[in-house]
Amino acid sequence: MSVILIIEDDKDLRDMLKTALLRKDHVVLEAENGKEALIHFKPGVTDLIITDLLMPEEDGLKVIMKMREIKRDIKLIAISGGGSGGPGSYLDLARALGADAVYSKPFSVNDLTAKIDDLLKVEQ
Repeated sequence: MSVILIIEDDKDLRDMLKTALLRKDHVVLEAENGKEALIHFKPGVTDLIITDLLMPEEDGLKVIMKMREIKRDIKLIAISGGGSGGPGSYLDLARALGADAVYSKPFSVNDLTAKIDDLLKVEQ
């Protein structure tokens, strides 16, 4: 059982991800923006973070940088719909900043959960 933090401002998507992860017996923590996530982040407990990139308060790119400073080996997955420029450039930046995987919205939840399983196997 792993602890996964979902940082996503879209409540419906956050709920969908949470449901999928709970079915796989993960403990799920939630934050609706990067600022909230950074306040409540527990480095000794959290195994993996899924973060949206474009959010109010604190964007996902800053979250990735700050989480890497706090817990260097944290597993990170970035997701983005990309705004007006499309998701590509944001996802490329996320990967350059240390995201272990990136997904463009819409994405397959099954693909995402399979990647989470792979990332967490390496850790155990």
